[in-house]
Amino acid sequence: MTELNADRNFVGVDHVKNVILVLSGKGGVGKSTIATALARSFALVGKKTGILDIDLCGPSVPKMMGLDNQGVYQGEHGGILPAKSQIGDTFIDTLSVGFMLSSPDAPVIWRGPKKGAAIEQFLNDVEWGDKDVLVVDTPPGTSDEHITIMDFFRKRNQETKAVIVTTPQLVATNDVEKEIDFCHECQIPIIGLVENMSGYLCPHCSTVTNIFSSNGGKELADKYQLKFVGAIPIEPKICLAGETGVNPFADEPSANALKPITDFVANLAKTFA
Repeated sequence: MTELNADRNFVGVDHVKNVILVLSGKGGVGKSTIATALARSFALVGKKTGILDIDLCGPSVPKMMGLDNQGVYQGEHGGILPAKSQIGDTFIDTLSVGFMLSSPDAPVIWRGPKKGAAIEQFLNDVEWGDKDVLVVDTPPGTSDEHITIMDFFRKRNQETKAVIVTTPQLVATNDVEKEIDFCHECQIPIIGLVENMSGYLCPHCSTVTNIFSSNGGKELADKYQLKFVGAIPIEPKICLAGETGVNPFADEPSANALKPITDFVANLAKTFA
């Protein structure tokens, strides 16, 4: 990847006001589902929003945002043009390595330096323009990708904040404790913890059944004195929305199941400069 001859008034992240990393201790906890829900929620409250997928080996954001057939092109200002996902009357700028693969099934077999160079180009050479918030969907755990993006924003004196996603089970919350320690060591403020897949929401009677253990995320948030965003149940329409790229907030009961996210974003957006 090479540096583009671009108009820096429009290209890069200089005019991104808030950066939120979405983290998880392990894979399979629905981190990308929460990341896309956060991005859509910010757009719904009128914030200029972007979402960057740096889960390079497992990019899920294109499909979840309904953009899995998109490619990337050079924009009018000389940078990489992000894809646009419409929600209501606005658009969310979206970028993922998934847009650059020869097919959705093509593997990304890159060593650390190439991953780092790709992430820096996604930040430096993309026409992000003026954004109130950039949501970053990260890989599970703590890896090269996390260190690259953390160092990038630290050098620019742009503070990043973190939202951590877990499921209720002990095996997931144990891994999240490592993620919390990583954030503390790297001085990344954690602004919220989400307990995802917290029971199964019956689409017929709206009863939530705890098919896994329960309250693991809430107990973890209390232990570390973190804001508990809420418990998001397994809900069939949310799962279907992720598979088809439709907006889960447009229908019930998925919108109600995701209400902790919309309430969290509504309050957080009030604090934005």
